[in-house]
Amino acid sequence: MANPKDQAIKKLTELVKRFDEQYASYKNSTYNETQTRRDFIDPFFKSLGWDVDNEQGYAESYREVIHEDRLKISGVSKAPDYSFRLVGGKKLFFVEAKKPSVLVKEEIPPAYQIRRYGWSAKLPISIITDFEEFSLYDCTVKPNPNDKASTARIKYLNFRDYAKEFDFFWETFGKENVLKGSFDKFVKSDTHKKGTATVDKEFLQSLDEWRTYLATSIAINNKKLDEDEINFVVQQIIDRLIFLRIAEDRNVEPFGNLKQTLAGDHYKNLFNLFKQADDKYNSGLFDFKKDKISEHLTIDNKVLKNIITDMYYPSPFAFDAMPVEIMGTAYEQFLGKVIRITPAHHAKIEEKPEVRKAGGVYYTPQYIVDYIVKNTVGKHIEGKKPDEISKLKIVDPACGSGSFLIGAYQFLLDFHKNYYTDNGKKAKTSKGNLLTPEGNLTTSEKKRILLNNIFGVDIDANAVEVTKLSLLLKCMEGETEASISNQMKMFHERVLPTLDENIKCGNSLIDVDFYSGELDFGEDRKVKPFNWKKEFREIFKNGGFDAVIGNPPYVRQELLGDPKKYFEKHYKVYHGMADLYSYFIEKGIELLNKDGLFGIIVANKWMRANYGENLRRWIKSKNILEIIDFGELPVFSGATTYPCILIVRSGQNSSEFNIVNVKTLSFDTLDNYVLENKINIRIDSLDDNGWNLVSTSEQNLINKIKSKGIPLNSYLNQKIFRGILTGYNEAFIIENTIKNKLLKEDKNNIEVIKPFIIGRDIKRYKYPETTKYIIFTKRGIEIEKYPSIKNYLLQFKKQLMPKPKDFKGTNWEGRKAGTYKWYEIQDSTEYYKEFEKPKIAWGNLCKLSPFTIIKDPLYINAPAAFFVSDDFYLLGLLNSNLLWYYLKKIAAERQGGFIEAKPMYVSLLPIKVIRSDNSIENNFQIETINLVHQLLELNKKYSETNLHSNKLQIDNKIKYIENKINEIVYQLYGLTKEEIEFIENNKENQK
Repeated sequence: MANPKDQAIKKLTELVKRFDEQYASYKNSTYNETQTRRDFIDPFFKSLGWDVDNEQGYAESYREVIHEDRLKISGVSKAPDYSFRLVGGKKLFFVEAKKPSVLVKEEIPPAYQIRRYGWSAKLPISIITDFEEFSLYDCTVKPNPNDKASTARIKYLNFRDYAKEFDFFWETFGKENVLKGSFDKFVKSDTHKKGTATVDKEFLQSLDEWRTYLATSIAINNKKLDEDEINFVVQQIIDRLIFLRIAEDRNVEPFGNLKQTLAGDHYKNLFNLFKQADDKYNSGLFDFKKDKISEHLTIDNKVLKNIITDMYYPSPFAFDAMPVEIMGTAYEQFLGKVIRITPAHHAKIEEKPEVRKAGGVYYTPQYIVDYIVKNTVGKHIEGKKPDEISKLKIVDPACGSGSFLIGAYQFLLDFHKNYYTDNGKKAKTSKGNLLTPEGNLTTSEKKRILLNNIFGVDIDANAVEVTKLSLLLKCMEGETEASISNQMKMFHERVLPTLDENIKCGNSLIDVDFYSGELDFGEDRKVKPFNWKKEFREIFKNGGFDAVIGNPPYVRQELLGDPKKYFEKHYKVYHGMADLYSYFIEKGIELLNKDGLFGIIVANKWMRANYGENLRRWIKSKNILEIIDFGELPVFSGATTYPCILIVRSGQNSSEFNIVNVKTLSFDTLDNYVLENKINIRIDSLDDNGWNLVSTSEQNLINKIKSKGIPLNSYLNQKIFRGILTGYNEAFIIENTIKNKLLKEDKNNIEVIKPFIIGRDIKRYKYPETTKYIIFTKRGIEIEKYPSIKNYLLQFKKQLMPKPKDFKGTNWEGRKAGTYKWYEIQDSTEYYKEFEKPKIAWGNLCKLSPFTIIKDPLYINAPAAFFVSDDFYLLGLLNSNLLWYYLKKIAAERQGGFIEAKPMYVSLLPIKVIRSDNSIENNFQIETINLVHQLLELNKKYSETNLHSNKLQIDNKIKYIENKINEIVYQLYGLTKEEIEFIENNKENQK
């Protein structure tokens, strides 16, 4: 049998020869696009293995290659000619076909159009070809209608180049190679090189601009409305516009309907269109019994014209190509902002305080959503029939823009579509009428699944509306004007369901017993108490939800306010320093029925932080199935959050569960990575003081190390101190020249000016050298005794002033609120005399054991830490590979391979106590002390040596001595050869 690649080369050569022989006739303008597709483009992609004509007989929704109808509006094609997809519907790339008389290399409109569709669909590449020419575009680069045709073009070929470039075609676009991952490798290497704005970020920018225009116009023309009402109605109008604009591009609404409103009184026309939409769609989005504000608004024509015009070509957004999930990415950010109205009635968009404090809003990556849905919802529907699945109840208790609910809904839609078909070819069940002729689920079936299975709650009313919008748009995917018209005629029902009973507004964590407290209406409105059993009465009659999924908000404890008192009274996991997600874990698990599954992504700090102890103890009594810890990996783009996935089943705890410590985000699927890297852990091996997610054998090693010593804080029998927090280092930390100037002005200043070192300058086994000093104006200082110090600090007074205690804004320049005077350091340090003593100190973030001894009086800044000691034996232990390994297992990881060596972790390091009656141990101790002395002197000598060859010799000796110390420590702790090799070879510890 002939090799498929050889057959493909032969076929392509024949196509090229035929085109060349009749070149003049094909270049004639009478030879049209349809003929080009049939004669050349279809055979070209068939030669690469694609089932272009659907010879396998799949339903339309299962085809490998989708042929779009060539509907043109105002001369502009509404969709590319081909969409190439993997089995399951994942789009790979678009192809736009042209007739050979078109100059593919030079003409701008075709290039812009294909890039616009590829960019809107968030596809990495797309193609224009008339067979004579082949242009491949990077669709990660934002398109502009004024771009040249060459902009973002990755590759251009003439048909006479095809034979010699065949390997490129075969390896990149050959179907079998695509299935093996060649396409993914190509797009990773040839795209994303310019760091351009993605479609979701650009869409967010447009949303913000539209919101600002609308809010300003409404505030000026409707002065009776308050900020909350303006926020509400602006959100409603934008959602309605987007819904109807998408409906137009999907051929559900007549194209240009919104533009038709831009005559006369624009808003009056627009509102009439909204009313018609209510009659047609029955969506809560157009419910004017609930929305009493919209009908009576006055909005400037110019504002509406700008917004609506922005939604049409040449806008870069192709709404029919933009998946709901991508819009959700933008909307998630949109919901983190709020409209503020200035006294001049202008709108200002601000981040909500809780979002600003959290560092922004971060949308959950789709692969995380898919994994959690598959391992909760997916487990429930295995082996079940649609009738059984109709009883399944899924909820996201902090649904935001609806990403998890969209993921769950899509999962259910795919399951039902597959169930009603035989590998996508024909219906094999009596319920075949639940599929359209194209093989998609009917509208009524999609509505039934949505209403039966999908539920959500969010404290933000706008988030609730966005979730509804996203779900309704997902429900409407695949519909056409004809299918909707047919439904309304045949079934006498409006198109979409009302989701008011499915998606609700309220505080998932606080029940209505909150009202028993003494809070005014404004606080009640902010807290929004919510009674789960009343709001979802039927679900709780049957025991609760089958699946609870989501990504709860990251809200730090200091922003929780009065509700903390409620949490303390009602939650077993309460801790005064706990973040909000701790309570979502307890609440979410409690919402489950007896067979329920809980799956969320949250920060991983609860596994190690002090505030997580109650949560760790509580959740150990539950049936944990899996924890996937991403450590320091950047799961959320642009965020320094360190997340984990937690999967729990209802019922009492099992004796063990699976863990995965994810080391890379470069995997084909998270499912495969988990399958290949999961290990089993016994739940009784977990210490309530902090969890180490390691295998049983590694946990045994950790326990062995722990058993050989006593915690450092017990060994010291004293406190570990943190460095000084000035609140504004720019004022208090000075260089040598400033110090000399101040001493020259007044010798008494020596009482206040202290030698100082920054934590990052503390290096292991190095006596610190510093030219910095701190103006140590401690609390209660009589500043008038030091007039030149006071005069020096006066230049920073604005920045040094303490903020008011009740300050909540952003425009105050001063330091943290407190009772200190402006010239005093912010810290209320009472242990300052300890800085004068010999001490072992270290910086906060480190990639290697960071400890050293400081013999001289020297002050240190926070978050560096120290304890009073000149114990050289102890320093040797702390800097050993063994205790570094232990510290990495208990300390919090940070981005870039760092760990956070906080005192709370360092204090737990097990220190081997030397028995006075054990001569071997005594000898080891003496030898360690001598070796540490040598290291300190060698490092000093290294810094003083200029000759490179001499530095190399010193460095070699340093390494030799450190290895000698490591050997001693391994013997002191009684490790076996295999255990030593494990620590030495553990890659995550070799920095």
